[in-house]
Amino acid sequence: MTNEIPEDKKGKGKRLILVIGIPLILLMALITYYVTVPKTDDYVAKINGEIITQSELNKELVSQYGTDVLSTLITSKVIELEAVKKKITVSDNEIQAELDDLQNSYGGKEAFEAALESNAMTLQGAKDNIKTYLTTTKLIEPTIDITEKELKTYFKENKDTFSQEEQVQASHILVEDKDTAKEVQKKSEKGEDFAELASEYSTDTASASNEGNLGYFGKGEMDESFEKAAFSMKVDEISDPIKTDYGYHIIKVTGKKAAKEATFENSKDDVKTALMNEKINANYSTWLSSLYEEYEIENALAGEK
Repeated sequence: MTNEIPEDKKGKGKRLILVIGIPLILLMALITYYVTVPKTDDYVAKINGEIITQSELNKELVSQYGTDVLSTLITSKVIELEAVKKKITVSDNEIQAELDDLQNSYGGKEAFEAALESNAMTLQGAKDNIKTYLTTTKLIEPTIDITEKELKTYFKENKDTFSQEEQVQASHILVEDKDTAKEVQKKSEKGEDFAELASEYSTDTASASNEGNLGYFGKGEMDESFEKAAFSMKVDEISDPIKTDYGYHIIKVTGKKAAKEATFENSKDDVKTALMNEKINANYSTWLSSLYEEYEIENALAGEK
């Protein structure tokens, strides 16, 4: 994957089920398309008059990927049936909350949708993956016990991940040349709306559609020149043109967070979430294998009955 879904530092491993499903979803979509869409000539390619038929392609797809795709479908169905048995449901609000969290981790809706597009995945596909992830989490969580001692040990070993580093919230307008950057700077300093200027001028389309907002970021996450300027500015201050490899930036700092050391009492909920997610990921295969034993599964491709 080119734009892998980022790992939440306070929910280590949280996205595992969501991430590992994407390649197989793409294969499933490809196979479904060629199996179900009729071709009037019954061929999918022609080379100097020699044809490759749809049935040849279907056979090759099943031969290469059929076992993996079918295993994924079986797993999804077993989880679905187990959820019905245990009366586990996932609401639209829960899916949307998880989707919002995911979008924020990318810096906004536009950036997230661009990442989906680059992976040939639809928004509905992401929602379906989220539903499976949440359903699986709800099924596994009751099987896992976490003691107070484990929580304290985990916090001690991972304290830095729960501390709040110094962060800056900023918006920016990216343009190609210095003259345009100066023009934008003057307009913003005269009181013109920064969000409207971002929409009009910025070549960073992902942030431009979100008022130029880049969200909060820590040191080491941005281009060195951009970062140096942003961290040296005051809230509501607008920068001179800042040159990076991407072009010229006009930066507006909109918020700041001071560094803050974590305490166990204040971080306990986050610690429990992180440790639970680690245990879910570690126990997933064993849990699934034991779940399979409760169902009569026939896999024709694997010769299993």
